[in-house]
Amino acid sequence: MEDTLANPFEDENGTYHVLINDEGQHSLWPTFVEVPQGWRIILNSDTRAACLDFINKNWTDMRPNTLIESMKAARLDQPKVPQGEAGDGAITSDLKTVH
Repeated sequence: MEDTLANPFEDENGTYHVLINDEGQHSLWPTFVEVPQGWRIILNSDTRAACLDFINKNWTDMRPNTLIESMKAARLDQPKVPQGEAGDGAITSDLKTVH
């Protein structure tokens, strides 16, 4: 028989951490594996199910933080179009219906 190594990230009976990096990305991480550089523990030593539940509840936006911030900045830099001057086919409240 061929020896197979169990994947430590899929051990239902294992103990895990939840890690986060500066981009806000989360990772399920076995407790016996050294935390990689650039990551820190935000949930310490819990079951795999509890860690996955934590990730699902807390990591709701998959975009990296730098992308989120650049998108916010881009929206702030957009010029405001006065009502009635959209020019893009948008219907504005100052249009009148003629019968």
